[in-house]
Amino acid sequence: MARPSRKDEILRAALACFTEHGVDVTTIEMIRDRSGASTGSLYHHFGNKERIIAALYLAGTEQYAELLQRGFASAASAEACVKLLVTSYIDWVVANPDWARFILHSRSRVEAGEMGDALREANRQHFAQILTALAEYRRQGLFRALPDDCFASVVIGPTHDLARNWLAGRTQSELSECRELLAQIAWDSVKNSG
Repeated sequence: MARPSRKDEILRAALACFTEHGVDVTTIEMIRDRSGASTGSLYHHFGNKERIIAALYLAGTEQYAELLQRGFASAASAEACVKLLVTSYIDWVVANPDWARFILHSRSRVEAGEMGDALREANRQHFAQILTALAEYRRQGLFRALPDDCFASVVIGPTHDLARNWLAGRTQSELSECRELLAQIAWDSVKNSG
């Protein structure tokens, strides 16, 4: 297995610091000490703390998008694709709870920062990939007629809400135990029953 790059080591250290101390309290020096990187290396790769925050955010969303794309490659039906949107999300959140928590709490900060355009472009590309994966099924009339943004909210909204509450420790259910139920609810909500 390949050794993580210095950039990846810094991002892992940043996530650990943000999780332990909070984003606002964490300093570049704390990330430097945790990663073992030099100050010069941190500034070379990222420039400042806000860029570390944005890079960590984008790396997490990219990892989820890649998981989803690998799944789409083997999903052989409209139902499988819709359920994949839910199960991939849950699988990623359960495997990366600190990273998921960071992403949920940092979006507005990244959007408002100097990397906001990069985030919006990454989100646009991710959404376009999802629409492309579903396009033929939509043309075949296998889904209820819904606007694109409404379709996405109906499919992932309940899962996102439960994940957010699970990450905050406000649920009695384990997120992973609700995986199949939420996937079925998503499919039942968007399939064309007519």
